[in-house]
Amino acid sequence: MQPLTVLNECFGHSSFRGQQLDAIQRVLAGGHSLVIMPTGMGKSLCYQIPAILLANQDRTDTAKRGLTLVMSPLIALMKDQVDSLRAREIAAAYINSSLTRTEREDRYDAVGRGEYDLLYVTPERFRKPEFIDVIRRRRVDLLAVDEAHCISEWGHDFRPDYTRLREFRELLNGPTTIALTATATPDVQSDIVQQLGLRNDEVVLFHEGIDRPNLRLDVIELWDDDEKLEHILRIRNSRPGSGIVYFTLIKTLMRFSDHLTAQGVPHLIYHGELERTQRKRLQDHFMNEPNHLALATNAFGMGIDKENIRFVVHADVPGSMESYYQEIGRAGRDGLASECVLLYDQRDLATQMEFLKWSNPDAEFYERVYDFLQHELEQVTAFGLDWLRERLHHRDKHDHRLETALAMLDRYGVIEGSLSPFDIQLVDDLPEPLRDQSRLDEKLRRDQQKLYTLVQYAKHEGDRKAFIHEYFGLPYTA
Repeated sequence: MQPLTVLNECFGHSSFRGQQLDAIQRVLAGGHSLVIMPTGMGKSLCYQIPAILLANQDRTDTAKRGLTLVMSPLIALMKDQVDSLRAREIAAAYINSSLTRTEREDRYDAVGRGEYDLLYVTPERFRKPEFIDVIRRRRVDLLAVDEAHCISEWGHDFRPDYTRLREFRELLNGPTTIALTATATPDVQSDIVQQLGLRNDEVVLFHEGIDRPNLRLDVIELWDDDEKLEHILRIRNSRPGSGIVYFTLIKTLMRFSDHLTAQGVPHLIYHGELERTQRKRLQDHFMNEPNHLALATNAFGMGIDKENIRFVVHADVPGSMESYYQEIGRAGRDGLASECVLLYDQRDLATQMEFLKWSNPDAEFYERVYDFLQHELEQVTAFGLDWLRERLHHRDKHDHRLETALAMLDRYGVIEGSLSPFDIQLVDDLPEPLRDQSRLDEKLRRDQQKLYTLVQYAKHEGDRKAFIHEYFGLPYTA
């Protein structure tokens, strides 16, 4: 069976895009790769098709069947991908914290019996001895690292367990490895290769570039919400079809939703505080119905592969070029003309500066949180996070550093359990990276630079696509 046959019969496409086939053939030849493709260009096929072909080599002997192990940081995304694969009768599964203990044990048994061709896990799964025991029973032919920018502590979504990938590869006997992401600066690309324990000359880079000729990029500088509303309505009325308007804050989103409702403009709203079932229903509604307008925070993104989104508007300044580029990449995937507009109000920078403060606690704050969990966990569990927040923030309810600190303690494996509802155990010491103030200062400096780059982009008077290419270290021809 050839890659094109699998593309045809399993995924319903008649031809490959860009460098997909080159990346697939590199994997099948046993070579390591780093794949950088814009959102919606089909990165996942670069490992899914090899996984099917590799598994078919041993189809007659299930016990000897090779496995493709997929590292993904996002539980919701891996579920969507596995559901899609299983609908195509491809033997895929995931193991993560959303499963009950019985469900996890059943899937461990199935992995040991050789029942899956693709297995999706988060890197944190390697903390579990029972997982390591079962994965050692399988021959892992291919390790796919999705959202590979999470490897880099200087990337925009660092996951500490991704820095253990060198260790994981050794445990798996050094399988062929493919790392994939939509965005990575040259520094992050180098970091990915290094964290995988590979040399640059062992890894072939497949970079699709970031030029989407059908996307028109524009920045409109304005001064108040009335102007923002006016431009959102103008764009909506001039671009028939579906569109997304991104907001930073839920309260701002809701305010604009009220304005649109008052003017009789139908739309849906999507943000992270909605219940999961409601978010799924809204996402399905947006995907399946034509001419929808969605007002959303950046929680609306993963799994949004609708081809005919005609416009993406940023009503607020995003926090980084990486986030901005991923979000505008949801427009015009059918190749037709689409508009990407940033409504730049300098006052919005104050919100992003607050976000930077919240997402970058200092070493002293991490130590205070750890001290409370070490010595007063019973009270925290009994009275809840609001009680802890009062003691840390002196009644400042608008300070969200606690959420960041707990999330990082969870990512570093310092705590285990549930953050919502709060029921955790302290299982390890405070790690050195969270006690090293110079390291934390450097992280803050880099985050501030990312925001400043967005300001430079907004003020740029030349070709904005050229600006983006330069940021990501790519050549550009107008």
